[in-house]
Amino acid sequence: MTTPSYFAAPSKPHITLPPLSCDAHVHVFGPGARFPYPPGAPYHPADAPKEDLFAMHAQIGIQRCVIVQSAAHGFDNSASADAIAAKGGDYCGVALAPTDVSDAALKRLDAQGFCGVRYNFMQHLGAGADPEAVIALSKRLAPIGWHLQIHFHGEMVRQLAPILKRSAVPVVIDHQGRIDAAQGIDGPDFRALLALMQDPKLRIKVSGSERNSKLAPPWPDAVAFAKKLVAEFGDRCFWGTDWPHPNLKAIPDDGALTDLLAEIAPTTAALQALLVDNPAGFYRFARN
Repeated sequence: MTTPSYFAAPSKPHITLPPLSCDAHVHVFGPGARFPYPPGAPYHPADAPKEDLFAMHAQIGIQRCVIVQSAAHGFDNSASADAIAAKGGDYCGVALAPTDVSDAALKRLDAQGFCGVRYNFMQHLGAGADPEAVIALSKRLAPIGWHLQIHFHGEMVRQLAPILKRSAVPVVIDHQGRIDAAQGIDGPDFRALLALMQDPKLRIKVSGSERNSKLAPPWPDAVAFAKKLVAEFGDRCFWGTDWPHPNLKAIPDDGALTDLLAEIAPTTAALQALLVDNPAGFYRFARN
């Protein structure tokens, strides 16, 4: 059996999160007996079912959540939809779908609680979609109020920036752009990311410090990126744990990840915007 990629009993954070706080980036895996992993999946994780996700959120103080469909399950969004349905409007989702997905399929996903579609440009997750096809799809996402979510290597930011600016819908960038934190906040990739973020249609997730840093916890070089993004674009940032942390050698403690918020969003107003106000409107929680 594959070893789980998450702490079974995360620590209780020292920080107290405000009511209606949102974890804007998690995944659910399986259980495989009910939601099988396709044979051609880029990786086969250990099961990380919704019950364990809900328990982690209860431990750290999260009420709302955005479940991001994983490459491990491909275009079968059933496991994510099942977890969303169990929470009665407090959880929503970002789907995976081909760029030629039908309008009817998008409407079905919308009814299940999805409000965006994600595209990966990461070598370990397989060949990415044609960026031009992704932008073409954005024109069909606009009428249903969806957004694009994009996951790319940091060195791709300059290549993708002019394309993403042409999107017909908001674009959410994953994990601080996956910038190598060793470059520092004055490095070329992070400067290019800050330039891209000047476009008001762009949003970004200040998650993934444990992925972007080669240092030991609490990953101070990557946390500096998150703090800078919140300071400059505080109304367009979201935060997430990235539970259950697939494809990492060192498993982070979700309680410790949560405590990084004291540095990332150091004021009451910044924390309220990051965890509550920003996701409430963008992810349509306010309509429930």
